[in-house]
Amino acid sequence: MEYDLITILGPTASGKTKYAVRAAKSLDAEILSADSRQVYRGMDIGTGKDLCEYDGVPYHLIDIVNAGTKYNIFEYQRDFEKAYQDIVSRGKKAILCGGSGLYIESVTQGYKLQEVAPNPELRAELERYSDQELIAKLEALKPLHNNTDYDTRKRLIRALEIAIYQNEHPAVESNFLPKKTKYIGINVDRDTRNFKIDKRLDQRLEEGMLAEVQTLLDSGISPEDLIYYGLEYKFITLHLIGELSFKEMRDKLAIAIHQFAKRQMTWFRGMERRGIKIEWVEPDSDINDIL
Repeated sequence: MEYDLITILGPTASGKTKYAVRAAKSLDAEILSADSRQVYRGMDIGTGKDLCEYDGVPYHLIDIVNAGTKYNIFEYQRDFEKAYQDIVSRGKKAILCGGSGLYIESVTQGYKLQEVAPNPELRAELERYSDQELIAKLEALKPLHNNTDYDTRKRLIRALEIAIYQNEHPAVESNFLPKKTKYIGINVDRDTRNFKIDKRLDQRLEEGMLAEVQTLLDSGISPEDLIYYGLEYKFITLHLIGELSFKEMRDKLAIAIHQFAKRQMTWFRGMERRGIKIEWVEPDSDINDIL
């Protein structure tokens, strides 16, 4: 195979994990996750780990840190490189699979990133500003591709803390070199995607997603920390602490996931505009026909 990494990407509910598993079985490969929330232990239903779908295929970068922590892109680069080198050292092929575009680009395009420690003094200063003032400050320091950076006030302040640090400390050369990557996108039309999102959401609610979030709260993780993770954990937490009814939670969450999938596609289109070639395929296509 002429590629040393295959990347299978797509929006949420597109079927990329099932496709990656079929490809891994065909190519005798192992899967590296590119999902920013599946790294957390105990966050299973809400992040859609669906580990039963792997059907014996080895996977990496899932369940590697405790829920309640703030895992970041710098740590992901480090952990990806370690797992990737382990796979190829054993003579196996590697498949990167996920929907977090930033995570994908960070390890396939050699992003120069820095680890930014929390700055309590700066955070205290930033707390004095309104959300709109903080967003304006952030926009002045970096281009915003979507509203993920300011989904919550805590996330907004953290994003600004990182942007300020990076502006004052230019990045040094990264050790994470770009891989010779084949990018494969799972093609699904918007109506089908939204239908699958709604169906999957209701299934997960029936499977115990509320109980999962309640267990995390009971373990000592604060509501604020769960809300930080966004989507399922944000809206279900708001329901469990009495700020949203069940119907309000379900409806707002469905809309938020639709918007999230749209932002994912916007990111992938941006990758193409930046010169990254993505071959879009149907979910039932054969990996061997593509390679």
